[in-house]
Amino acid sequence: MLDAITARRQLRETGLYMMQYGLAWGNAGNISARTGEDTYMISASGTFLGELADEDLVECRFDGTLVDPAAKKPSKEMPMHRAVYESRPEIGAVLHASPFYSTLFACSDLELPSDLFVETMYYLERVVRVPYCHPGSADLGEAVRRKAREANVLLLENHGVLVYDTSAKEARMALQTLETACRMWVVAQSSGARLNRLPAGVVDDFLERSGYRPRRRWDA
Repeated sequence: MLDAITARRQLRETGLYMMQYGLAWGNAGNISARTGEDTYMISASGTFLGELADEDLVECRFDGTLVDPAAKKPSKEMPMHRAVYESRPEIGAVLHASPFYSTLFACSDLELPSDLFVETMYYLERVVRVPYCHPGSADLGEAVRRKAREANVLLLENHGVLVYDTSAKEARMALQTLETACRMWVVAQSSGARLNRLPAGVVDDFLERSGYRPRRRWDA
């Protein structure tokens, strides 16, 4: 877990990274990092992720109260960030955004294969859909809670994506891999190119023996 100073630094770096690589736009999106057993730092409501200042990052408790009552209003998407942290104690950062190609998938019935190349096997082994709920609602928080243990990448239908991992660095790499893979799939389909998918046995062998980290074990 991160102290507040480190969490703010990493979130500022992550917000800038997301803007630089087309993973966020305008003031859409919100990001957070775990700071304690029952606390996390989240971007404030209406902030621009590419220019986050210290006061734009608000430390919250799981009960919904602010560590500093005088701080800015946190993002209204607190319920789904909190749901991930409560469901997955190992998770260190949560990123919510609406990158173009990933959101195209979230707004369609397209299915994204994870057996294309090393990064998709590693980061996108499981991609799960969450039915539409209004942004910021308690219903969305509960919908995310029901799926949080099934994958580290959630497509929020007609909304965007939610990606989380043990650190902000891992989470942003997963988000960029998701956007790249979605773009590759759409471009291939529109151009008539056929992507060669790896056999299931090769994918399983990679996930079990790649050596990057132990294979994730999902609830479903």
